Amino acid sequence: MAELATMGICEIRAGLAAGEFSALELAEATAKRIEEIDYEQGGVNAFLEFTPEVAREAAAKVDARLAKGDSLTDIGPLAGIPMAYKDNMNLLGTRTTCGSRMLENYESMYTATCVQRTLDAGAVPFGKLNMDEFAFGSSTETSAFGPTRNPWDLERVPGGSSGGSAAAVAAGLLPATLGSDTGGSIRQPASFCGVVGVKPTYGVVSRYGIVAFGSSLDQVGPFARSVEDAAYVMNAIAGHDPLDCTSQPVSTDFTANLAEGAFGMRIGVVPAFMEAEGLSNEVREKMAEVANALKSAGASLVEVDLPHAQAAMSAYYVLGPCEAFSNLSRFDSVRYGYRDPGHADLGGQYEASRAEGFGPEARRRIMLGSYLLSAGVYDKYYYPAQQVRTLITEDYTRAYEKCDVILMPSSPRTAFKFGEISDPTSMYLSDMFTISLNIAGNGGMSMPVGLGKDTNLPIGAQLQAPQFKDENMFRAAAALELIYGKAPIAPRYAESAGE
Repeated sequence: MAELATMGICEIRAGLAAGEFSALELAEATAKRIEEIDYEQGGVNAFLEFTPEVAREAAAKVDARLAKGDSLTDIGPLAGIPMAYKDNMNLLGTRTTCGSRMLENYESMYTATCVQRTLDAGAVPFGKLNMDEFAFGSSTETSAFGPTRNPWDLERVPGGSSGGSAAAVAAGLLPATLGSDTGGSIRQPASFCGVVGVKPTYGVVSRYGIVAFGSSLDQVGPFARSVEDAAYVMNAIAGHDPLDCTSQPVSTDFTANLAEGAFGMRIGVVPAFMEAEGLSNEVREKMAEVANALKSAGASLVEVDLPHAQAAMSAYYVLGPCEAFSNLSRFDSVRYGYRDPGHADLGGQYEASRAEGFGPEARRRIMLGSYLLSAGVYDKYYYPAQQVRTLITEDYTRAYEKCDVILMPSSPRTAFKFGEISDPTSMYLSDMFTISLNIAGNGGMSMPVGLGKDTNLPIGAQLQAPQFKDENMFRAAAALELIYGKAPIAPRYAESAGE
């Protein structure tokens, strides 16, 4: 049996049901592993706030219910499961910093719906996880509290902006975490860290209580080391929330069709994407291998076209900064956020507080959004970007008339070294295969499919599904998992996990 602290959700559920260990024993083992790995000198640095006492209390409640005779089904799909949350998700009693000095001391006054639903399902909360400041980034290097390191190679980035969430799972600290995805911030770090990462269809999971980056683009989803584990988390967090007007009623059981295999599925491939500039040879070859693996499993490959996808990056970097500018205007040092002392006038206080509270990437996006929404510029950029959004959405609709799932890379390359990409535009290209999905609102997930032959680092295959048919991508991912196996714990930390 694998070490207690590094079990997956399905293993934990089986062990708890059989009485092999208690939820409190699991919580103690998890806390010890986090302390040893995340806080060691030069460790992963996935956590911004660690809450072992809160976790112990929650675990004790699960044990009490089990002792009373309640079943795991009675308690919920995440009964006793250790979890943690990206630090843009409010959790009462913790700080919600968004990786920014602007909110360094902000204490959550309520709990986000997605977090509350995991708690209601029996999850054991271990705290808040590192991220790019306000989710602005693709490497977790923009966090004001230091970068998270990739467990596969501590000199490399874990991806972003949900880097802490991905790294915590890859290092075997937790069986599952929550992240958010605005342009690839779940799928890209999942690829870099070699874990499963799910960005559901927009509206499947409530955004209430999430500090917004792009309100029309953001979506919450899980990280896990197996497709089934991710499905259990989705079962807990999906569904309509009256506090979020964009959320939709969802009754899908995401575990229901995992055993069906890929036989009979139509897998869409986009030939033009395989010739994209910036796509590494090892990722290109791996995607061809994955397509053939699905074909061998009984699926058929269908060529589809997404002709306006090349414009997705341009549209995103108009829409995203405009929404970010609007959402971050509330952090003005009066209502929320860091306040620079010693100013006699309000204007001076605003300027100094925002200049010092926000980091360089946040300031860059605020200024860009301010410009794009200004008079004389709005009609030239923002309105055409919305038109492009419509075209991209229509492209996906036509493509899904031919296929059930679209296969493409999660990232054009494997994880890069810290400081290797300093140019913002080059960094933005890390999300070249993920952004169009947020613009269209469809569901997508990254599935680990082994290591690159050149870098020996994880590569993720991205599976994209039609709106509100996310079960399609779960089924295809489960079929791939039979071929490539569940996500392993990163080798540096696998020995202590008993692997």
